[in-house]
Amino acid sequence: MQGRRAWLTVIGIGEDGVAGLGREARRALFDAAVVTGGARHLAMLPARVQARREPWPQPFSVDPLLALRDTQARVCVLASGDPMFFGVGVTLARQLAPEELRVLPAPSSLSLAAARLGWALQDAAAVSLVGRPLDALRRHLFARSRVLALSADGRTPQAIAALLAEQGFGATRLTVFEHLGGAQERRIDGRADAWHQGEIVDEVAALNLVAFECAVAAEAPARPWTLTPGLPDDAYRHDGQLTKRDVRALTLARLAPTPGALLWDVGAGSGSIGIEWMRAHAACRAIAIESNGERQRFIEHNRDALGVPALQLVAGRAPDALAGLAAPDAVFIGGGVTVPGVLETCWERLKPGGRLVANAVTVQSEAALVTWRAQHGGTLTRIGIGEAEPLGRFDTWRQALPVTIYEAIKP
Repeated sequence: MQGRRAWLTVIGIGEDGVAGLGREARRALFDAAVVTGGARHLAMLPARVQARREPWPQPFSVDPLLALRDTQARVCVLASGDPMFFGVGVTLARQLAPEELRVLPAPSSLSLAAARLGWALQDAAAVSLVGRPLDALRRHLFARSRVLALSADGRTPQAIAALLAEQGFGATRLTVFEHLGGAQERRIDGRADAWHQGEIVDEVAALNLVAFECAVAAEAPARPWTLTPGLPDDAYRHDGQLTKRDVRALTLARLAPTPGALLWDVGAGSGSIGIEWMRAHAACRAIAIESNGERQRFIEHNRDALGVPALQLVAGRAPDALAGLAAPDAVFIGGGVTVPGVLETCWERLKPGGRLVANAVTVQSEAALVTWRAQHGGTLTRIGIGEAEPLGRFDTWRQALPVTIYEAIKP
């Protein structure tokens, strides 16, 4: 909405309260008619701030705040640290024109933690566990990876320590910061395995941040997971309906994931394509469409175990199950190319410039792709993979079923 003034100011505030705010932020507070924020932040305001104080509703919603949009009142929001880093500023920026919103950030708790540790902030993975599952950490667990995690509550450090120990990273040294930047700031250090066993500290403040650099315990087996597509097949729980490792890596290369892009994984089986699509970048999104109940449970397990709990599962059979889904940037069809309407619906719903990739292992499915290519263009690639296996005292090549990969970019 063009021409609006900045009626809303979002102010980042640290544990040092109003005393730590700059002149512009303090002036905005004294000029405001309404100040909205969490109870902890509102309690930091001195009595001389005359604005009406409105705590966030429970459950959380910005609707009451947005209702003030046309009242001509000057409104302030108080938020922790940098409001544009996992903060309410991001939520508001999605719903307001840029000229309506002014954001005055303070140092984030992650910036403060990196400063205390001497870490390069750009080299550490930043993860918020506030309102998000702990499984979101799993995609960042590699030897030597540095992670800064915003805790949900005082139990989060113990839960992170348990996850690290379970994954073979019990030797990892955890650093927990409480009340960063305030008078009550405290630092607690300890190994994940000792923390997991309750040997470090009995209680941690609800407001805390956990920092760690993954270290593999000497007795732990090496985890074979990598940042590249093509995780080992045994990383997945499946019933054989799985795009195998080498074919999966080639398929994902054809799908070409990019930040923020949405994938439809049609006939998802164990969910491996959608999972590795999302592991390619934190902003990648995927919807797995699967009709088999047992395989749906596999997908739910695999997405959590491999660190992408946000993967959406749609129980149903294409093409009917595709109705109402957000338009995809890419589509993978791992099964069902011979089902009437599947190719047509996927192609119709695919965004212009999007990629359609389909794999075929049967004569009938390959014939369907040949016919489709004749009508819509694209490329066909046949892959034959053999592995050396014992034959008596010698080895021989065992050939897997050949796979045909179809790829097309929608004009």
